[in-house]
Amino acid sequence: MTPKEALALCREKDVKAIDLKFTNFLGAWSHTTIPTAVLTEELFENGLGFDGSSVRGWQRVDESDMLLMPQPDTCFVDPFTRLPTLSLICDIVDPITRENYSRDPRFIARKAATYLERTGIADTAYFGPEAEFYIFDNAQFDQQPSGSHVQIDSIEAPWNRGRDEQPNLAHKLRTQQGYLPTAPMDQMMDLRNEMMVTMIECGIDVECQHHEVGAAGQSEIDIKYGKLVQTADLMMLYKYIVKNVAFRNGKTVTFMPKPVMGDAGSGMHTHLSLWKDGTPLFAGDGYAGLSQMAMYAMGGILKHAPSILAITNPTTNSYKRLTAGFEAPVNLAYSQRNRSAACRIPMYSNDPKAKRIEFRCPDPCANPYLAFSAILMAAIDGIENKIDPGPPLDKDIYDLPPEELADVARTPDSLQSALESLESDHEFLLRGDVFTQDVIKTWIRYKREHEVEALRLRPHPYEFCLYYDA
Repeated sequence: MTPKEALALCREKDVKAIDLKFTNFLGAWSHTTIPTAVLTEELFENGLGFDGSSVRGWQRVDESDMLLMPQPDTCFVDPFTRLPTLSLICDIVDPITRENYSRDPRFIARKAATYLERTGIADTAYFGPEAEFYIFDNAQFDQQPSGSHVQIDSIEAPWNRGRDEQPNLAHKLRTQQGYLPTAPMDQMMDLRNEMMVTMIECGIDVECQHHEVGAAGQSEIDIKYGKLVQTADLMMLYKYIVKNVAFRNGKTVTFMPKPVMGDAGSGMHTHLSLWKDGTPLFAGDGYAGLSQMAMYAMGGILKHAPSILAITNPTTNSYKRLTAGFEAPVNLAYSQRNRSAACRIPMYSNDPKAKRIEFRCPDPCANPYLAFSAILMAAIDGIENKIDPGPPLDKDIYDLPPEELADVARTPDSLQSALESLESDHEFLLRGDVFTQDVIKTWIRYKREHEVEALRLRPHPYEFCLYYDA
């Protein structure tokens, strides 16, 4: 869509406001709104100013002026505003140099896609993310010097079997048994359908929706694969829609990887395939129908996984999901069909176009632009350097004897460990100036200061259970 076409759409839909959205460094949407009359062809070219120093992880106060550059091909009519509103995703530009801002996640993703083309390996990387989330009826939490608490609730949760709900109609899900139940056990179907329809109306190609393993309202809506930048755009819109549909129905959604102790965590299993001149490059006659290129790509992802996880699993909570059990992919191995491996080769179809790698470690707290870019850069490194992923592990990894399991590499056990890996292994991310030293250093510094250290300094409620009477 061109600027002229975007303006025509405003007239067609009788749009009264324009919402300019952009993704901050950590992966959340920010926005500012202007009257429709302010959106002109000149604004698409000249941009709109804002304060970059007030965005987490971005500019210093003495370099605060930045420009929002609306991208006409990203527009959609916002389904949640009372006033007819057209939303546009923006790139970020320096007002003096007119260059793209190096810490803009969307710019990093565009550079990753361009770098792939420049290598000659492929001209297109397709990504298919599968984001999971929990739908709660209530979520209360606080942290003060005098105390801390968290209380979540779901009408489906097993802990409500004995609650007086006047009446309690039972049909609660059992822990770890929430996968694909029908009504009345699945009480979220109408809500997920509303999310699905809203996504379709906003231009997202939805494949399916269903209840996930987690008993307390865990859900998943799968969208069709697409090119790197466009799929990251759609993942931002996906999260926006899911949260707001839940909110207007009196529910609350979290993409936290592990909000419920003892039940399934929420991942964002990410499928990757490379294509050139319309031909899929990951199909072949090797293991699980993969090409040698796909094997090398998988080798690169597994080799760099400890550092990639600092980006694809970017929270302290991420590593409460990446623990043994709960189908969590903590072992850096690959396998066909086996969901306990970090990399899986789906075997649903023999069509070469469907041949892909599924990297199961990422979670939906990730900034999708940075996560997809890091995965792609690791895959490119594997292909260019012919990194052998080793033999497959076609067994239930959790049932392996200790001596055999000892030879299988593991994911980092904390965000701090992942950041240390990123600190020592990020050269592959710098190629083609996709990521920069500044981006890597800023990411590590921010995560350590504002998340790792912030959590380390605070007493945990369970420590009182363990040590109060010591």
